Amino acid sequence: MRLSLTAWSLPSCTLQEAADISRALGIGALDVGLFYRSALDKQQILSDPKAAAETVRGLQIDVPNYYHLFGESLEGQNLAQPGTLDANLKDLEQVLTFADSAGIGSVFILPGVVNSGQSREDAERVSVQSLTEMVALARGFKTKLCIEPHVQSFAESPTIVRRLIDKTGIQLALDYSHFACLGYRQEEVDPLAPFAAHVHLRQAKMGALQTKFAHGTLNFPAMFGTLRDTGYTGALSIEPVHQDYMNTLFEDVLTEIIALRDCYLNWKEAAK
Repeated sequence: MRLSLTAWSLPSCTLQEAADISRALGIGALDVGLFYRSALDKQQILSDPKAAAETVRGLQIDVPNYYHLFGESLEGQNLAQPGTLDANLKDLEQVLTFADSAGIGSVFILPGVVNSGQSREDAERVSVQSLTEMVALARGFKTKLCIEPHVQSFAESPTIVRRLIDKTGIQLALDYSHFACLGYRQEEVDPLAPFAAHVHLRQAKMGALQTKFAHGTLNFPAMFGTLRDTGYTGALSIEPVHQDYMNTLFEDVLTEIIALRDCYLNWKEAAK
């Protein structure tokens, strides 16, 4: 396992500055996406993916993951929305071409939300149809496709997420904080660890998607041990944020990044 840093943790930094900060902190890897000042050019990814890959390669840093959003919001063009599959498959082919050209190890997308007129079961059924075809498409590429189950999606419980895995073969960008926020115990999330293609690290507790490292309930050494024991060898991406989503505005992001970094490095040293 190795550390990474999400570019969107540093919303005022350019992409190059975020990469430089990751290097300066001894992390040496950077997840990229479509948000804030470090955003990649989504239209270029979709129209000329190999040219977009040049931007990422120019950072000269390991890029374990790219976060792609099909629409302009969590709801727009989401996987559970009927009628979006053809457009999303067309976009996904370009996204995976970009990721392969840039040497990015995985791409994560979101599972979808409960759209107007749907039940949670309706949303799951449409998303399963979307993910089944997306997983089939991704088999032709090197980069791994995965979903991040998140608060406000239809896939808010470990039980639903496991059904998605079993029905579609999709892998996960696993973030325990989304489950902890909703009141699930860490041991209820652990059975999802064998299906992780990517992992996010952020402290959380019931009712709070993000909190200070010392104030949360996630036991990170236990999490690292669970992931290691399942054979996970990928990136652990540090992801404290400063944004309106779920009121994650009040932590000192740099302090939280360093706390999570040190927690992992201390565990790694003791595990030798």
